[in-house]
Amino acid sequence: MNNNINVCIIDDDDVFQYTILHTLQVHKSVNNIIPFTDGAEAMTFLKANINNDHELPDIIFLDINMPVMDGYGFMQQYVKLIPEMVKKITVYILSSSVDLVDFDKTKEISEVKDYIVKPIRDNQLTKILAEL
Repeated sequence: MNNNINVCIIDDDDVFQYTILHTLQVHKSVNNIIPFTDGAEAMTFLKANINNDHELPDIIFLDINMPVMDGYGFMQQYVKLIPEMVKKITVYILSSSVDLVDFDKTKEISEVKDYIVKPIRDNQLTKILAEL
């Protein structure tokens, strides 16, 4: 298991941000947590650090429904960045949506590892972090 995991959370829900930040801080493997409230902020960060593997996250937890740039808009831009990135990043959709349209749309994005319905349980998080 990697003991220096950088985690990026992209979600506009303050309660979820607070909860997952505190849950992640318990995991000794997590080195750095990078929170964003919309996809545009996160995209700016990724582009600015495209060649800096120490700053780039190892994993992204991405919400679908957000203002400014939603999760799908983020993924459209992210896919274009992948060839330029110095690090492979694992992306999980973390959403409260149980709409089958969202499940199906996410399945079409091969760069998304999985779709998890909020709230994420600690045992799910532990398993995900252990797989990195």
